[in-house]
This record gives sequence, structure tokens and C-alpha cells, in this order.
Amino acid sequence: MNKTIIPGEPATVSALANATGGIDAGNFVEPDIDQQLFRFNSDDTPLMNLMLRAKRVKVSSPEVDHYMIDEPKSTLTTSANFAGGKAQEVLQLQPGEENLPREYTTLLVKGVDGYEPDGKTRTPGKSLMLFVVGHDASTGGPIVRAVNGMKYSPDDEVSILPPIPAGTKLVMLANSLHETQKQVDPDLIVPQPTRIFLQKRGMNQVVSDYFESQKMRVPFAKAVVAEQAIANFKVRGNRTLWAGRAGKFRINVPQLGMQTIYTTEGLRWQFKRELQHSGRWTVEKIIALAKMFFTGEDVPKTALLLAGKDLLEQIQCVDYSRHPEIQISTKVNSIGWTVTNFHTVFGDIEIKREPTLDRLGWSHSGALIGEDRLVHYVYSAEHHFQDRMEGHEATRSGILIWDALALKGSCHIWIDGEGETANAGGELFELWQSETAPEEKSGTIFYLVSDCPGISKFAKSGTMWTYDGTSWKEHSGELQID
Repeated sequence: MNKTIIPGEPATVSALANATGGIDAGNFVEPDIDQQLFRFNSDDTPLMNLMLRAKRVKVSSPEVDHYMIDEPKSTLTTSANFAGGKAQEVLQLQPGEENLPREYTTLLVKGVDGYEPDGKTRTPGKSLMLFVVGHDASTGGPIVRAVNGMKYSPDDEVSILPPIPAGTKLVMLANSLHETQKQVDPDLIVPQPTRIFLQKRGMNQVVSDYFESQKMRVPFAKAVVAEQAIANFKVRGNRTLWAGRAGKFRINVPQLGMQTIYTTEGLRWQFKRELQHSGRWTVEKIIALAKMFFTGEDVPKTALLLAGKDLLEQIQCVDYSRHPEIQISTKVNSIGWTVTNFHTVFGDIEIKREPTLDRLGWSHSGALIGEDRLVHYVYSAEHHFQDRMEGHEATRSGILIWDALALKGSCHIWIDGEGETANAGGELFELWQSETAPEEKSGTIFYLVSDCPGISKFAKSGTMWTYDGTSWKEHSGELQID
């Protein structure tokens, strides 16, 4: 008797999972990966082919805690005006950031000047630095003192904290220990995971014995049916990889009991950086896009733009005559696709049409993806089966896959040309090319393609600015993920 069968319960994968607390896919299916299936019609399903080339992670559950960003947060933000005037004081930070700077950590205060050792001469452009003394028992916020603050007398041992406005960025630097110290608090910088569901997808074909017996008379008929079935399976799967919504629910299956169904989250809803674009594309805007992509904290090796047909047309129609240094060429990339290669000083962008975006109503949109920043979670390796159907003169054959695709890192950018609502918890960008300030929209980050004195005399081309509800502030460029 099979000891894995639960008394009184059907011997199903779901039932055994409930008993064991998880499933080892290798105990139930024999992996039989057919790479020819995935090379089939690869130009029609680019995202699926990217998934198959991505880093493959075999998991033991259809639910995975996915860490989009492995690196810890490097900057903090003050949540209230800091009056200063004292030797040490509690610093109010954004919720969730209070415990990140541990005792003995040093913090660089961006936009606030420090002082010379005499404590009287301000040093324009040279930032104030803070030292974390401890944490407040009631609020949990860090208690700080100034390293290079004001002094009433050059001989004072401790300097005075200057005012720090709300919204100020603090860069976490290394800790600084005293002469005999060897013990220090461990960092509490833990990346926040998101829950990824792996979706089980399948394709079945039923071929009657009569059809099989006629194959000598119609030798290509079965091949045509199989080709259409595989093509349909791939294009529907590709749409799911783009636009599926995460879900988990149970259904009652006759003779088998309650079974769990998982649906995976599409890549479109995973982007944490979105560029809302309207109007004509220019060379300056494309270079700005390349700069945003290649110069963040997460620097990928390659940039692949999967574009809808209308976005692709707009980029192809850009006037390059005033920029002879820009190189546009056609090449076959490492995947084997023929792409349009846009060369910039920041890096090359490979542009390819993604037909699925057109079918989903996103023809003016596209995804700028780092090819080496994707993760393919696999619960059950792709495998084939072939069964005789009892009571019928027919054979059922099929394919089963149980997997999910997830973005890794913060480089990826979704280009929204449809005017849709941005994903919650991400950052929304717009390219701005005017001397007058844009509409004061809180939460939108404006990348300046030209100087904009309407925002500030410091609002130069290539910088990013955001309106915080009261005034314009320069954006640091670091991606903040909730």
C-alpha cells in the first residue's frame, strides 16, 4: 500500500499537499522538457521566450515569497520639520524607517549644509552629517547629534543641530565605532517580499482512432491540428504572463473533493517604475529613457524594449537628422530575434514588436526590461502525457506546466501610452520639455528633457523634480518600494 495516500481521502496532488505541508514536484511527475515547443512561433510570444531564458528557480510550493530588490534601502526621508537648536534630538522618519539606522550609524543630510570645525562658518554644498546615538523609547525614532554642526564656541565638545525640513533625504553611511568597541547592532535592513502565485497551465488534444486511421490519406491534417493547438496554448499563455491577475481559490471537483486553483500576476502589474508618455517621441526623450534605465541603483547588462505596434511606429518615425552621433541599426540579438538597436552613450536599447500588447489594448505602450533581471519560478517542470480515453475510441495527449514569471531589480520601466492608472506602490514619471512648470501633480516625478526655470533655477535638463504638495523638490532617483 502506498503510505502517501491519506485514509479516506483521494490520492491527489492537492490532498497529499495538505498532508505533507508542501509538494516536491519530482515525486509526482517526470520532467521532460521539450525546448522545441518553446522555439515554436517565438516571434509571436516574446515574453514567454524571455521567461524560458531567465534564471530558473525550482520551488516546492505554488506560493513563493519573491524579493524584487535584494539590496537594502540606502536613503531615508524625514517626515516632519526638525527644529534643531539642541545637542541631540529625536529625528522623525517615514513610517517603517525608524529602526533602520542603528546605533553608531552616520547619516548624510542632503540639501542641508554643515559647518567648519569652528562651528561658525557654514560650508555651502558640503552636507551636514549626523551620528545616531540611540532610539527614542516612545516613538522608536533615532536620536541623533551633529558631527559638523553649529557651535557657540570652537572649544565646545558637542555641536548644535541645525534645522532640517520635512522631506529631506538622508543617506545611510557606514557606522563609526569608538576606540575599544567591537560589538555593534546588526542591521535591520530587510527587503520586503511580495507573494507570487504559480499558475498551472495545460493543453489537451483528443484524436479519435478514425482520424488516426485516415492519416495516410490526409498526412498533414494531424500536424495542422497540433500546430494550431500549440500556437493557441502559447499565445494565451503569453497574454497571461503580461496581464493575468493573482488569485487563489478552491473549487469542488467531483470524486476528488476540494482543489486549489492559483492564477499568477502578470508582468504589467509588477512594474514599480512607470513612464506616462503623450505626444511625439524625440531623440532627447529616448536618450532620457536610456539614462533612467541604465544609471539607477540597479544596472542591467542589456535593455530590451518590447513595444506595441503604435509605440514602435512612433519610435521608428523619430527625426534623427539633427543627431548624427546616434546609431540606429538592425541586428540579430543573443536570443535570435531581429531587433532595431538604438545606441546611446548610456547603453544600447534593443527594440522588438510584441504582438500580445496589441491584443491586450496596449499598442501605444511597451516594457523596457533588463533581460538578465527576470526570474522563472517552476513548481512542476513541463511534461507530456498520453492516455487512452475509457469508453471512447480516442487518445488524449497534452502538456502541463506550473510556473510564474517575476521581475527582479528596479531597472524595469513600463511605458504607458494609453493614459491608464499607475500601479500602486510604484513611481510615476513624465518627460517634461518646456521652460514653464508642469501642472503641480503630487506623486508624479518629472524628468526634465530641457531646462525648466519655471520649476527652479536649479531645474536643469537631465534632473528629476516632484511636487510634494507645497513646493518643488529635486528627486534623488532612488526607487522607493513599499
